[in-house]
Amino acid sequence: MGDVIRFKKKTPWQKHKGKSLCREGFHKWVVVTERKFDVKRGKLVTEYRCQRCGRSKTRLL
Repeated sequence: MGDVIRFKKKTPWQKHKGKSLCREGFHKWVVVTERKFDVKRGKLVTEYRCQRCGRSKTRLL
């Protein structure tokens, strides 16, 4: 038979760590792709992703 693996249950503090700031609009944006070309608009686009919650946004250059 195989080995039994115990799963660690996260505490509520660990589960929701850092998400309260994102709920209030204080995201921690990190550049994912520096130079990306948008074909429809014909412009360069920078993609940002929040390090805490994973939300993404794009900005035109």
